[in-house]
Amino acid sequence: MGWIGIVVLGAVVGLAGWCLHPLRRGRRQRSSALPAALVAGMVGSAFALMAGNVTGLFHDGDTLEWLACTSFALIAVAVTVGLFIRR
Repeated sequence: MGWIGIVVLGAVVGLAGWCLHPLRRGRRQRSSALPAALVAGMVGSAFALMAGNVTGLFHDGDTLEWLACTSFALIAVAVTVGLFIRR
């Protein structure tokens, strides 16, 4: 998939996670959580890619790579947005 694909995947997961997070819906919107969610998604997916390549769990383009990068990005965004909203 490459690094550009990982960054785009992380940004899309970050935006979707920010829009759909249940804690964000009930409160007023904080614009500072959006950039944090985007960065958290990108960092989470990049971390999953690096960890998978270092451990040899998957290589570029494998199906498991997509699943791992999306899962790590979603967890990172959920935690980040949850912490920002609870402040």
